Amino acid sequence: MIPRRIADTVRIRLAQFPAVVLLGPRQAGKTTLAQAIAQEQPSIYLDLERPADRAKLTDAELYLSAHEDKLVILDEVQRAPELFQTLRGLIDRGRKAGRGTGRFLLLGSASIDLLKQSGETLAGRIAYVELCPLDILEVDSTPETLNRLWLRGGFPDSFLASTDELSSVWRENFIRTYLERDIPQLGPRIPAETLRRFWTMLAHTQSQLLNSAQLARGLAVDGKTIARYLDLMVDLLLVRRLLPFHTNVGKRLVKSPKVYVRDSGLVHSLLNLGTLEDLLGHPVTGPSWEGFVIETLLRAAPERTTPWFYRTSAGAEIDLLLELPGGIRWAIEIKRGLSPKLGKGFYQAWEDLKPQRGFVVYSGEETYPIGTGIEVTGVREMAALLAAL
Repeated sequence: MIPRRIADTVRIRLAQFPAVVLLGPRQAGKTTLAQAIAQEQPSIYLDLERPADRAKLTDAELYLSAHEDKLVILDEVQRAPELFQTLRGLIDRGRKAGRGTGRFLLLGSASIDLLKQSGETLAGRIAYVELCPLDILEVDSTPETLNRLWLRGGFPDSFLASTDELSSVWRENFIRTYLERDIPQLGPRIPAETLRRFWTMLAHTQSQLLNSAQLARGLAVDGKTIARYLDLMVDLLLVRRLLPFHTNVGKRLVKSPKVYVRDSGLVHSLLNLGTLEDLLGHPVTGPSWEGFVIETLLRAAPERTTPWFYRTSAGAEIDLLLELPGGIRWAIEIKRGLSPKLGKGFYQAWEDLKPQRGFVVYSGEETYPIGTGIEVTGVREMAALLAAL
């Protein structure tokens, strides 16, 4: 098992709250992490996709009351939203009896229903922790590993596959399972082929401004349907919608969000790019690298960091603008290659926003200054800098 950086955060939240929800896409490693935590204390584990485990909760209050001295781990909890009301009663009784924290660890895909049910029923009793696929700070530091993580993405079974071909097969089956089984079980009735086309179109337009009209024409649907599809993919933590920064700088600012398929390996599978040579020869190389770096940095950034991008109609642009805790603002430009250069648009944006620090994140490892307050640095080095804040 590769140690996950978020594990200590989960432990801290369990010491603070009666219930913790560990959210993330399927196969990101939630169950593995939960079972590792379970080995540290008396625990029981129930997978709510297994009929035998679901049957144990026919009278959930009776069953869970018998295990009030243990950490109860409920996997795929979005399958049983009716449990949240029972959990509230058990938590409140436990508080009166002197056990106010560390009662329940709930695992699930970030479905709308899960967030709505838990947020309304367990308000003030629950904390959320997002577990993403593997990132650059959880694997070794060689250039070969960086390229493998970029090509295959961070889902552990994809990243750790013995060959690129086996990794591609795993990701293709992951996509099919989501489309044909997981998403229909969450409620939306969307034809699998339609949603795959939509997902593939997003991969083709990786890192671009959202053009709902273009997507709607491609799928022969209306704009509201595109918005519904996009909301679904964002809620499932499979797609990121990066919002534009708005401030009173006297400029005409772009208002459309940029959209990224969050896992780079899924981008490449949707575009049928199985090897690094395939990827480097494809027009998506630059946009894919941008999305990979953004996901890497946002996973490393401190909690309460707000990400944006900045773009004006006159061409001023910053790929990633981070509002860090304390009102600190960092500007990050992303370049693929070993000799990165900043364009006029970045310097215009720098003058508009006057951030405290600026960085150019590139494919190399060396860190060096490129101007006043601006440094060139590698993706691992940038991630480590953010993680240390």
